[in-house]
Amino acid sequence: MGIKGDDPNALTFGEHLEVLRRMLFRVLAVVMAIAIVAFCFKDWTFRLLMAPSQWDFITYRYIEKFLHWLGSSFTFNEYHVNLIATELSSQFMTHVTAAMYLGLLGASPYILWELFRFVTPALYEKERKYSVRVAVIVYVLFIIGVLMSYFILFPISFRFLGTYSVSDKVESNITLHSYISTFTTLTLIMGLVFQLPVIAYFLGKIGVVKSDFLKRYRKHALVVIMVVAAIITPPDLMTLILVTIPLYLLFEVSIGILKRMERKKKTDFYSMMIRSVD
Repeated sequence: MGIKGDDPNALTFGEHLEVLRRMLFRVLAVVMAIAIVAFCFKDWTFRLLMAPSQWDFITYRYIEKFLHWLGSSFTFNEYHVNLIATELSSQFMTHVTAAMYLGLLGASPYILWELFRFVTPALYEKERKYSVRVAVIVYVLFIIGVLMSYFILFPISFRFLGTYSVSDKVESNITLHSYISTFTTLTLIMGLVFQLPVIAYFLGKIGVVKSDFLKRYRKHALVVIMVVAAIITPPDLMTLILVTIPLYLLFEVSIGILKRMERKKKTDFYSMMIRSVD
C-alpha cells in the first residue's frame, strides 16, 4: 500500500475503501452461507448446542472414567432441566440467532484470512512472516477459549445453576433464549480473553509493559482477574474458579513471553554493539 504516484501499483484511498467493501461482502456471504446451512440442519445444530446441558455430557463421562481409574466409584447424579419458550416467536428467533452464531464461528478462519490478506500489502517481508505467526496464535487461542467454554465452563455452570434449588416447592424452568444467550456470550468472551498473551506481546513490543512490572503486581493482577471472571461468568463459585485459573495461567504465560522478548532485545543490542566496534 502507498500513495498513488509514488508507486504505480499503489491504491488510492477510494480504491482501498473498494477493496475493504469487497472483503466485507465476501465475509458476509461466507457467514450467511454457513448460517443458512446451520439453520437448515436444525436437529444437528441444536443437538450440538444443547449437548452441554445433558447430565451425561462427554465431560462428565471422562471425569468419571478418570476417577474410576484412580479407584473411586464416584458417578454424577442424573438430572433434568426444563427449557421453555415464553413468547410466540422466541423459538424461531433463537433458531436464527443460533444459526448466525455458528455462521460467525464457522467462518472465523476465513474472516482471519481475509483480514490478513487486507493488511499484508502494507507490511514488509519480515513483518509478513511475523503476522502469519501472530494470526495463527490468535486463532488457536480463540479456539482453545471456545472449547474450554463448551466442554468445561458452560456444562458445569449449567449443571450447578440449573439444578440449584432453594426449596422443593420451587421448580426451575429456564427459557431457551436465556440458555442460548448465556451459551454464546460465555463462549465468545472466553475466546476473546484468551488473547491475553497476544495483547501482552504487542504491549511489550511497543514498550508499554515490561515483565518486571507484571511480576511486581502479581497479587493485584490476581484480584483483577477474579473480578473480571466474576463479571463474565454466571454467578457461581465453581465457574469463577474455573475461569480464574486459566486466566491467571495466561497472565504467567504473558510474563514469560515478555521476558523472552526482553532477552532477545538485549542479545540483539549487544550483537549490534559488537558489530559496531568491529
